[in-house]
Amino acid sequence: MRHVIAPDVSALPATHPLADGRTASSRLVRALRGDRPETLPVWFMRQAGRSLPEYRALRVSTKMLDACLDPALSSEITLQPVRRHGVDAGIFFSDIVVPVKLAGVGVDIVPGRGPVLEAPVRTRDDVARLEPLDPAALEPIADGVALTVAELGETPLIGFAGAPFTLAAYLVEGGPSKDHIRARTLMHSDPETWDALMIWAADTTGAFLRAQILAGASAGQLFDSWVGSLSLRDYTELVAPYSARALAHIEDLGVPRIHFGVGSGEVLAAMRDVGTDAVGIDWRIPLDEASRRLGGATPVQGNIDPALLQAPWDVLEAHVRDVVDRGRAAPAHVLNLGHGVNPDTDPTVLTRIVELAHTL
Repeated sequence: MRHVIAPDVSALPATHPLADGRTASSRLVRALRGDRPETLPVWFMRQAGRSLPEYRALRVSTKMLDACLDPALSSEITLQPVRRHGVDAGIFFSDIVVPVKLAGVGVDIVPGRGPVLEAPVRTRDDVARLEPLDPAALEPIADGVALTVAELGETPLIGFAGAPFTLAAYLVEGGPSKDHIRARTLMHSDPETWDALMIWAADTTGAFLRAQILAGASAGQLFDSWVGSLSLRDYTELVAPYSARALAHIEDLGVPRIHFGVGSGEVLAAMRDVGTDAVGIDWRIPLDEASRRLGGATPVQGNIDPALLQAPWDVLEAHVRDVVDRGRAAPAHVLNLGHGVNPDTDPTVLTRIVELAHTL
């Protein structure tokens, strides 16, 4: 066990779980700060969601974005997997495009497709029409976090926000895309418009994350779904500065920060360098190799392959043990998936992984 000096959290409200001590010594927070707790911490991305029958019952006739903006509903959905699985953290139930909607952009989440915009944002005039996020619009988010934290006690809550590139990709493409060709074209063909769009995205998602931290979240995760479509040069020069800007919104608060991207193997060190404490690793590279690419001094999170959640238990157990063994190459490890929980996953399998992890 390493002794790590905790950052200054004096800028947080006195009643914040990190400030009053409720979560300061939790397994998750210790691991994210580079200390290796006696028991391996574990939580799952997309753990609050369609794999839980209690979630599906709660979401009947309620649209996704409406659920995200109902404080009582978002809190209950966040708490469900903590109760069921005994995970070491909750992650606030939300969606990457929630702050976009709160800023007045017309967007809806279409079942089976994902976020779809009323009108794409592709020109200088389109970007100029984007409004700054009014802090008052974040009230239902802060209320939902506060309700959740009051129930979690010593279990930390993780705040959630999409990275600026992923937000910008949705805005430019107008919805999900396989290659994000329009967004990648814009960054090179009109750098001024790209800069203005990314500044807006960084400040919008950064304010969204800050509101969650101030309301009681003990860590923050920046989630870059589409970073795997970028070259290292494009990421470093045209994306990383804006991710750094987004994370700077919570820099003064002293909470641990996680940066996760899908298909991010070639940009791991660059993702770390934007100003984060731990890097989430998807399932494509082993954790020991990821730690090597990060220089061996960065806590890692990951990286169970979600596809193996439906494999026979002996296959999955061997995989989990291998992930944990490889995670020992890093100074600390938070066990997680290499992406989100698939909707048709048997929830009892997740509970079984938590029970196994806590023996390792």
